[in-house]
Amino acid sequence: IKDRLWNTGHHTTFQHTFFTFLIEDIAIGDITFGLHLANPFYNTSQRSGRFCAKMFVEPDFIKIEEYIDRYWPEIKNKQAVLDYIGLGLNIYQSNIKDATKKAEEFIKEERPNASEKYIEQNAPKIAQEQLRVFIPVIFPTALEYTLNISSLAGLYYSAWSPTLIELTQKMADLVIEKWPELGFIFKRQAETDFPAAVGRCSEFLGVLKKPVVKLKSSGNVSLFSIPKPEDLHPTDLLHFSPSLMNNNVSEIKTEVELSVATMGQDQRHRTIKRGQPGFSGKFYLPPIPDSLGLTNEAEKVFNTWLLVQKEIPESLGYVIAPYGAMVKYQKSGSYNATIHELSKRLCFCAQEEIYHLTRSLREQLKDHPIVQIMAPSCVLTQKCGEGVRYCGRDMKKLKENTFPERKI
Repeated sequence: IKDRLWNTGHHTTFQHTFFTFLIEDIAIGDITFGLHLANPFYNTSQRSGRFCAKMFVEPDFIKIEEYIDRYWPEIKNKQAVLDYIGLGLNIYQSNIKDATKKAEEFIKEERPNASEKYIEQNAPKIAQEQLRVFIPVIFPTALEYTLNISSLAGLYYSAWSPTLIELTQKMADLVIEKWPELGFIFKRQAETDFPAAVGRCSEFLGVLKKPVVKLKSSGNVSLFSIPKPEDLHPTDLLHFSPSLMNNNVSEIKTEVELSVATMGQDQRHRTIKRGQPGFSGKFYLPPIPDSLGLTNEAEKVFNTWLLVQKEIPESLGYVIAPYGAMVKYQKSGSYNATIHELSKRLCFCAQEEIYHLTRSLREQLKDHPIVQIMAPSCVLTQKCGEGVRYCGRDMKKLKENTFPERKI
């Protein structure tokens, strides 16, 4: 195993075996800028920061402080970090009631067929989704994470933060406990100087109310084969049908600027390739907090974060970034990968920011035949693909305004 397979690089035999880990009390930032950042070879189910209200209504500050003490014991201004975390949380808790009322108003305005039960269930979730931009991503969450042996080894040896180093060691230890003879795979030298995953943010450049996407190139149109609607839903056949294989060799390339919150959504699409992100210096303010007049609060949170992160390790600096801090990076995806992404994110059940990001890209591709299939099930088949989660749009007006502006 060691000499004839692992050391010679014949690792495909190790990729038949997968492990699923249940990871509790990890910071959201250590998932977005850690487990999900560079490695596409995994499957994950994460506790939703959009829908799990107790994360922010009943926060566990003791856990957050213990997390800082465990991974960054060297910092001298911990109280400043904790005060900054409290600032964002206070803005959230002081405005969540009004934000929920606004969400109810906007649902009735944009989704006239939504039932009272739908409004009652979803208004608090949508309010939380948008108001969380003030909260730092150090809040603890949980996930299930599945990967094979060689993927775990790659993550183990490239770990770039104190959290990721300990986490991958714990994963490796569990594998070795099951198969002691694989212990030779996980032999890491001690590291004390970690490379930055995203770097520091140096200045505040303003508040944005829409994400930004710039189309860089749209590939070779002559290679494009138009999939049928039934190739997308309910089972996605794009990467499995031989007739659509040419769609895998031409790419759409973009540059995006979006919030850390939506970056976490964007990472769900693992057939899309992404470059290393960097903070752009801007803060994303969604429609609900914007309608409540919280621009000054956005600036205060961002500028407080800037001051605090100058005096702490980079790896803690980006783990306490507010959800609303914006990052910029390059993306590229094959025609098949891009169709899959856009068809999911143009649904009204997708969160507002990623919907507008996708909507803008679709507009920039308006002369490309790919737009014929870049749409959710309701547009392609006139049937809602969400079942009981039907958003409440007026389906009769789809042709009049297929992809309108949205506040929720």
